[in-house]
Amino acid sequence: MSGNRRYIRYFEKDTGYLTVLNLMEIYYGILKDYSEADAEEAYSANAKYAVEFGDDDVKDAMKRRLMLRRKKLNLSYADALGYTVSLRLKAKFLTGDQAFEDLENVEYVK
Repeated sequence: MSGNRRYIRYFEKDTGYLTVLNLMEIYYGILKDYSEADAEEAYSANAKYAVEFGDDDVKDAMKRRLMLRRKKLNLSYADALGYTVSLRLKAKFLTGDQAFEDLENVEYVK
């Protein structure tokens, strides 16, 4: 599926992580641009990469989001949470969002 292909190589060896919020974004994007069947297939294929997050992750993500917002970096709730979980897991946060380009632990995917 179009833009998602940029990330495939990061998941080929089953080493990537997603949260359910990322799965939600994947499902919606494919549902919008393709079909429900394609969205279901993509969701199922990526669900194995989903990791849990807890209250501490949510709280840390919102603190981080507010701090970065004060620096004029506007992150979505899903991205703030995903970034926070990636820091906890010591895994690179993959994104094409320029707001993350200069942050630590980020791999900017163009």
